[in-house]
Amino acid sequence: MNKLIMIFASMSGNTEEMALAVEKGLREGNADVTVKEVFDANASELLEYDGIVLGAYTWGDGELPDEFLDFYEEMDELDLSGKKAVVFGSCDSGYPAYGAAVDLLIDKLKERGASVVADGLKVELSPSEAEKEQCRELGRSLFRS
Repeated sequence: MNKLIMIFASMSGNTEEMALAVEKGLREGNADVTVKEVFDANASELLEYDGIVLGAYTWGDGELPDEFLDFYEEMDELDLSGKKAVVFGSCDSGYPAYGAAVDLLIDKLKERGASVVADGLKVELSPSEAEKEQCRELGRSLFRS
């Protein structure tokens, strides 16, 4: 697996910090990595890659960010069988559903046939250095599966 795409949404910069660390882990495997913010991406692009990385913060009481909604709905048209995937996101324990956007994306990937190869990585607000290492490890996990 060497052609990977990461698509993420970040409002406060926390999920973007995670994305940068995940990207670093991906690049350690000499992968060809395309990184896009979700508003610059179409779900159909996922079909062009071997591996998929999605990142999203959880909005409100456990929802996907508004900018991820169209992409998420477009995924309904895709067969992602044979694709490996991981998901990450920043979260806020002040809301009733902790990191629900991560869970929603994992469920959608599995529903569409992708093989999610690691548990979703949820980080409270801004990632610490130790959590950034977990992000890098998440990126590396695509190569070990």
